[in-house]
Amino acid sequence: MLTVDFTRFPIAPGDRVLDLGCGAGRHAFECYRRGARVVALDRDGEEVRQVAGWLAAMGEAGEAPTGAAAVAVEGDALALPFPDDSFDAVIVSEVMEHVPDDKGLLAEAVRVLRPGGRIAVTVPRYGPERVCWALSDAYHEVEGGHIRIYRADQLLARVREAGLRPYGTHHAHALHSPYWWLKCAMGVDNARALPVRAYHKLLVWDLMKKPAATRVAERLLDPVLGKSFVAYATKPHTPRRSAAKDAARADS
Repeated sequence: MLTVDFTRFPIAPGDRVLDLGCGAGRHAFECYRRGARVVALDRDGEEVRQVAGWLAAMGEAGEAPTGAAAVAVEGDALALPFPDDSFDAVIVSEVMEHVPDDKGLLAEAVRVLRPGGRIAVTVPRYGPERVCWALSDAYHEVEGGHIRIYRADQLLARVREAGLRPYGTHHAHALHSPYWWLKCAMGVDNARALPVRAYHKLLVWDLMKKPAATRVAERLLDPVLGKSFVAYATKPHTPRRSAAKDAARADS
């Protein structure tokens, strides 16, 4: 289940891509299939090992084109182990709402993104997320849980403050909002509740079969019920000052 729309966030063969806070690795897998050189980074060592295993299996099965490469690494999003301007694209999907220092995280993402590169940031959408918080404290009051809810303008302000230039937004996963409302209403750990199990089966069926009816329905509902808000931005090129101007500044 992809949250980033790769028609709006194009990845070309050979692009260096960082999936920052990769989780289960869904976006890293898609970039790998598109021929990118991918780094999937997360602080959860167990998830990193699982993602590494899936990436290796994809390579062995020939799911990635020649020249593509992928690695999963454990690391701290606030102190990335990469030089400046290391990546052509950075994905930060469903991460910022978990991190106390969201400005620091975004600053690190911008640091390792090359000038002219693209970044995609996704967070839970304000309306559906507010319903979840109202229905269940357990939904967010857990270790590593969501600590804030972003309005769209707040996230875009964060993006601009980091020195990025937004170029597009959209909402995604409208069909998932009612599922999470059901879970919150019946207990987030109560996976056996009949409505929750039934809706989960529907989502799995939709994911596997991709029927046209639900695809159309979700596109129509996304602007109203979309579970995620997605923002795309570029890192501008910094004009280089001439050596003469630099020398003049030093002498003044």
